Amino acid sequence: REALMEKGRQPHVCVMSATPIPRTLAMILYGDLHISSIHHLPANRLPIKNAVVDTSFRPNAYAFLKKEIGQGRQAYIICPMIEESEESDLENVETYSEKLRAALPAEIQIATLHGKMKPSEKNRIMTSFAAGEIDILVATTVVEVGVNVPNASVMMIENAERFGLAQLHQLRGRVGRGGWQSYCIFVNSSKNDKAKERLMV
Repeated sequence: REALMEKGRQPHVCVMSATPIPRTLAMILYGDLHISSIHHLPANRLPIKNAVVDTSFRPNAYAFLKKEIGQGRQAYIICPMIEESEESDLENVETYSEKLRAALPAEIQIATLHGKMKPSEKNRIMTSFAAGEIDILVATTVVEVGVNVPNASVMMIENAERFGLAQLHQLRGRVGRGGWQSYCIFVNSSKNDKAKERLMV
């Protein structure tokens, strides 16, 4: 960005961001920039419906996933960890995908994606998901940016209270990219009132 700004005699620079990440907000506040805001969604996009739920809602969420997949849609489920840890009881991709396979019909295709995989394997899974060969992708935040699957209509985030608000906003932005109604389910595993209040924001 700086290299571009140093070319020629004070060239005009347009900086764009889809998400209010802290650095972008700081630049707006302190960067002496002219600000333009795009307030409308692209044509044929519907606002995402959000729900903050506790862990007891999971059976309902699974039934909803099954219904959406039955209508030809796809879903993401985000876990904060890759594998089980003795120090933490947070949901992890590996155990969760097994739990999900036991809870849903066998014909529903479930795959996992995380940062420890080889780039070629990650690309293969994302290509399969984009092609509609995978119904549910259980992943870490590797899908936070740069993923465009318009057919995906459900984003379910486990241990949602463990993620930053900008991160949750980014994750939610992976759905609602097609012409049908999309949903984001924030699963709050904390009993803390502050955590729930924050997620409601």
